[in-house]
Amino acid sequence: MFGFLKKSEKEKLKAKYEKLIKDAYKLSHVDRKASDLKMAEAQEVLDQMEALN
Repeated sequence: MFGFLKKSEKEKLKAKYEKLIKDAYKLSHVDRKASDLKMAEAQEVLDQMEALN
């Protein structure tokens, strides 16, 4: 009934990617290593998004 409200897999990955990038930026001011780990995780999500295309 409310299928039109569900997000597609690509939309979910995009939201996750944006959150990781934002977190990485915040961490870059405090802990560079943790920021790099978040950026690596964001890159993995980006690769998954490209694989869907």
